[in-house]
Amino acid sequence: MTERYEVIVCGGGMVGAATACALAQGGVKVALLERFNPERQWPPEPIDIRVSALTKASQNILESVGAWPGMVRRGICAYRDMRVWDAAADGELHFDCADTEFNELGHLVENRVTVAALWDVLDTLPSATCITPAKVVDMQLNDSGRQLRLEDGRILEADLVIAADGRDSALRTMAGIEITGWDYHQDGLVATVSTEKSHQFTAWQRFLDEGPLAFLPLKNGQCSIVWTLSSETAKNHLALADQDFLQALEQASGGILGKMLDVGPRAAFPLRFQYANRYIDQRFALCGDAAHAMHPLAGQGVNAGLLDAAAIAELVIQTKREKRPLSGSRFLRRYERWRKGDNLMMMASMDVLNKAYGMNAEPLIRLRSAGMNLINHSAVVKAYFNNYAMGLRDDLPSLAKGRICW
Repeated sequence: MTERYEVIVCGGGMVGAATACALAQGGVKVALLERFNPERQWPPEPIDIRVSALTKASQNILESVGAWPGMVRRGICAYRDMRVWDAAADGELHFDCADTEFNELGHLVENRVTVAALWDVLDTLPSATCITPAKVVDMQLNDSGRQLRLEDGRILEADLVIAADGRDSALRTMAGIEITGWDYHQDGLVATVSTEKSHQFTAWQRFLDEGPLAFLPLKNGQCSIVWTLSSETAKNHLALADQDFLQALEQASGGILGKMLDVGPRAAFPLRFQYANRYIDQRFALCGDAAHAMHPLAGQGVNAGLLDAAAIAELVIQTKREKRPLSGSRFLRRYERWRKGDNLMMMASMDVLNKAYGMNAEPLIRLRSAGMNLINHSAVVKAYFNNYAMGLRDDLPSLAKGRICW
């Protein structure tokens, strides 16, 4: 027997769960498919190594769908300052929430906290159905919609399927959508560390020869690090004994937070520049990493994905409210126009920055350092960059502005 929904979202991570939440809040009959049942409870320590820096726009989205209180209850950490500097020269940037209308620039949140809070909300929404474990093994397009066959034999059907199943999206492959991209031959090494000096609720980032090293403040006084290294160096650093790794980290940090005292489990993930050539197909759309993958040096990946979620949800809800069929392509084309250009601009900016700070020619080092200092001493220019990084820019979805769309 075929189970029928208006929309099926594949992938129950932050982006997929946020998409399903927004749709269900708008009265859309939605199914969320996820291969693994996400954890909802865990011991207070240790903090998970998978952490995201959420912008003000992302906070607005998560507040609007009802997930933010559950996140606050589980624990989040506001950061009020951001300091960026070039290890090869004297260039530096300082962003301060005192220069904005807000009390913080953003929040550092464990990914599992965001996911758990969103799934808590989904449990309360009558038009949402969470199906787990669920692995899609086949997708077909027919006259009545998209039909999905699960590994356990169940058949699901919907007017629209939204794939939010990650960078290596199986649904994107099933839809025949090709990608463009390249490997950076870099890995992002992540870990949680204890430092001698307080993080001062500041996000610290130092640009080094192989890539940036970021120290992100956590609620318990520790820092989450994201260290971009060549793949070979990352492999070697993962194999180091803890004390040797801490010594290398302390040297790379320039001593900004004093001695490195302790480190938890370490992991590294390969970095790619990648985008889907199309965001949409008949009765099908891509969201989040399934549509785009960018360098993590500014921490914008999940924030771009949450904007995708807010945009597609708003357009689906609007289409249903206007009593137009969700099988149509007009709102999907609008979604692609809305989000693809914005994402490509962000991705290209991150790509240029990564390459600029990977060049060691002395004239280029002086030029980029002078550019950083110019921005730092121009209130107008710095405010523009600050607002953009916080997600406060034009043409945002309603939820990102803190306005509900249902």
